[in-house]
Amino acid sequence: MQSRLRDHFFNRRRKQRKQRERAFVENGGKLLEKLIVCCNGKPIPIRTFSAQQLRQATNNYSEHLGKYWYKGSFEGRSILTRHSSDYLAINDLMISAQMSAHSNVLKPIGCCLETPFPIFVYEFAANGFLADRIYVSLVTKRQHQPMVWERRLKIARQIAHAISYLHTAFERPVIYMAIDMENIFLDEHDVPKLSNFLVSVSIPEGETDVEVYHGFRNLRFCSPELKATGKVNEKSDVYSFGWFLLELLTGEDSYNITRLTIDEDSTLVAYTHDRAQSSSINEIVDPTILAEDGEGGATLEQQLQAFLDLASSCTEEDPQRRPTMVDVTKQLRRIERLGEEHLGNLQNLKLHESFEEHPSASFKRNVSNDESQAVKEVSERPLEA
Repeated sequence: MQSRLRDHFFNRRRKQRKQRERAFVENGGKLLEKLIVCCNGKPIPIRTFSAQQLRQATNNYSEHLGKYWYKGSFEGRSILTRHSSDYLAINDLMISAQMSAHSNVLKPIGCCLETPFPIFVYEFAANGFLADRIYVSLVTKRQHQPMVWERRLKIARQIAHAISYLHTAFERPVIYMAIDMENIFLDEHDVPKLSNFLVSVSIPEGETDVEVYHGFRNLRFCSPELKATGKVNEKSDVYSFGWFLLELLTGEDSYNITRLTIDEDSTLVAYTHDRAQSSSINEIVDPTILAEDGEGGATLEQQLQAFLDLASSCTEEDPQRRPTMVDVTKQLRRIERLGEEHLGNLQNLKLHESFEEHPSASFKRNVSNDESQAVKEVSERPLEA
């Protein structure tokens, strides 16, 4: 009896080992082939982990963060692991590795190739998903602090830059196709980190667009041309990014709208397009933005209106009327500067008022500074013989 049990246990272990070895060979071959093609022989440090190492690092995947993500710790360092049951999984790591130099992309550390579908390991992002800080429903449910307008605007510009990089930095444009609050992490300083390149696709040589798998027509923020033709190009990402801007502005999850009154058969894009001209922008904007303390009322309204106008142009039905992602990035930087210029003018005004109230103190302070500089210059002068 004991002999049969021992043989059964041994055979099962051997079968499991062979399955791991077969998965490693198949996944490793696919990954190596992809990396050689896309990286032109440039070294990309991707570490391989065993399935056992990741089970230990994640305490058997006990801390689930949402979707396919789990938190763990390996060699004293916090990590994220991403699981996928999709044949496109290798695509995710391939593009993440190429984008790893960009400061707004979640950096890959390595992967486990022993499982039927690879498990990928990434740097840790301490502040979680962007969605938890923007969507009114999640902010309320989880009692998070809503994100201030200045930070939302900066994140919009940083993510726009990352997508512009995808469109312009490679031999052929790469279409991201997955712009979504839940695909953006925040590090401990609220710096956004773009993730999930699972469905990203490059445009072939000599083509201006690319046909994609028909199931992608059901993706969040799907562009009209993708729905109609099954093809995408850079302007498809622009359309999706326009949705993203509207969610940042309104605080609404497009699939779970709680504050705005929108017809059941309408969308956030249609709602904002209808009201952009006829209503006050205050009806559209997340109330937590309007409630922020500050002295920049008119400037804030300018920024919000420019932001809404940009989102509207990104979500035009006709792709030709949409800006490029490079133009979007530049426009977001201009909107940021409106606030910076106002802050600078405000600081100058306060300094001027302070000088008018205490001119003698200011004069004394200047004299004191001049005298100390003179003393410093004398002390540093070499002695003469």
